Amino acid sequence: MSINRVIISGNLTRDPDLRSTATGMPVLGFGVAVNDRRKNAQTGEWEDYPNFIDCTMFGARAQSLSNYLSKGTKVAIEGKLRWSQWERDGQKRSKIEVIVDDLEFMSSRGSAPADAAPSMPASAGYAPAPTASPMAPASPYDEDIPF
Repeated sequence: MSINRVIISGNLTRDPDLRSTATGMPVLGFGVAVNDRRKNAQTGEWEDYPNFIDCTMFGARAQSLSNYLSKGTKVAIEGKLRWSQWERDGQKRSKIEVIVDDLEFMSSRGSAPADAAPSMPASAGYAPAPTASPMAPASPYDEDIPF
């Protein structure tokens, strides 16, 4: 038996990038910085070391959330890890990313009232945009995703 679940919280490192697959399914890409604390051997002080995690979300939730996410937004994310590899200029490359199933806002947007930002997990059926379409499949592994 194997379990592929990950939970992280941190701040978005860049504004999200909303794209679409060839079939029109929305794909939202963004990065999250997650700090790891380690003790500095020389000073004895605890220090934060950032880890930068690429995240991808699919479907109507991704499209709706793209209106509410921006660089610096603090979020909690639950999802699964996905490893991919490709070749560019004759060199093999690979990465591990989080495929987001749930996203919860940990802080409100600076310019919007606190009650304007959704605070429920996206997969709980709560859509942040009032005109959000019904939820699409969370992870279309059968589709080609143009990056």
